[in-house]
Amino acid sequence: MRVAVIGAGVVGLSVTLTLLRQGVDVWCYEAGEPMGERSAGDTRIFRLAHVYPDMVELAARSGALFARWSEQAGTPLIDRVGTVVSGAGTATWATAMAAAGAPHDLVEPDSPLLRLPARAFPGPALIDPSGGVIRVDRLRAYLVAAAGHRLRHARVEAVEQTPAGVRVSAGPATDVVDTALIAAGSGTSGLAAGAGIDTPSALEHHLRVTFPLRRGAPERPQCWITEAADGLPGTYQHLAAAGGWAVGGDVDPALVAWSAGRDAAERASLAAVTAHVAEHLPFVEPRPIGRVYCTHHPDLGDGLQFARNGRVLAVHGENLMKFAPLLGEVLAGACVDGSTPADAGPGAVRS
Repeated sequence: MRVAVIGAGVVGLSVTLTLLRQGVDVWCYEAGEPMGERSAGDTRIFRLAHVYPDMVELAARSGALFARWSEQAGTPLIDRVGTVVSGAGTATWATAMAAAGAPHDLVEPDSPLLRLPARAFPGPALIDPSGGVIRVDRLRAYLVAAAGHRLRHARVEAVEQTPAGVRVSAGPATDVVDTALIAAGSGTSGLAAGAGIDTPSALEHHLRVTFPLRRGAPERPQCWITEAADGLPGTYQHLAAAGGWAVGGDVDPALVAWSAGRDAAERASLAAVTAHVAEHLPFVEPRPIGRVYCTHHPDLGDGLQFARNGRVLAVHGENLMKFAPLLGEVLAGACVDGSTPADAGPGAVRS
């Protein structure tokens, strides 16, 4: 069979890799740089910690597959430094971890088990020892090499179902395949609509900023997710590839709305994140040395969502990087057998 994968983000490349290893005739279409939109940057957080047990279990399965990929790549794709979740909602995360049988510790902010660039913060804190830093630079190199010449640099303008199959229009070229997967990030909604699939279309701007760590910062600091608490915004923080500290966080929705424009949204995000670092992270110098911009679905939670119409399947969600190898297997299977994977996380049906 012939399969078209639309989008060479981390999900699209993972599916392409899996299908190629199954002997499927697959092409992956990408207009820009592979993993250049929502998969951009050099590092990302891996974690088992989630607020739903099914998401914890899926993350554990993905972690095992990352280990297999690391062996094949000849280099660790995840630096297992651990991940910490702190704030008022931490008990909910701990309950989900316990229900899934995942190792974790629930501690207070002064615990010697913590290695974070702050002396005090609202507790308690959940330590996920299986978490760590995804080395996106290494992952990108591994997936792009695996896709090889099956990565087609072309902008897909339409995906349409016809009696002969699925027609993929990319500039002057038109291909007809047996089935198509749309995993095109911010472009998914428009392409999916043309195939009769409704997916979330709202977007907002998002910025992650990297700052220098000060002398005296803990060695091999854990990744850190802070739940909004006591007037503090929710943030995610981790060690960047260049030895800096990457920080992203909640910003006033009005300032990062799509209508605000990218430039204004980036300025507002930069100011908000830098101010947070200056006030709350004593071991981080509030001097931006790097930034990564991407788009974000404000209406989607931390979950996996799938939708199908006939021979076309679409995937959407937020924070999909940590599920990449698992999504590769699940979506490759769905492309071959015509099934629709079950949603997970927010919005999933639970009995």
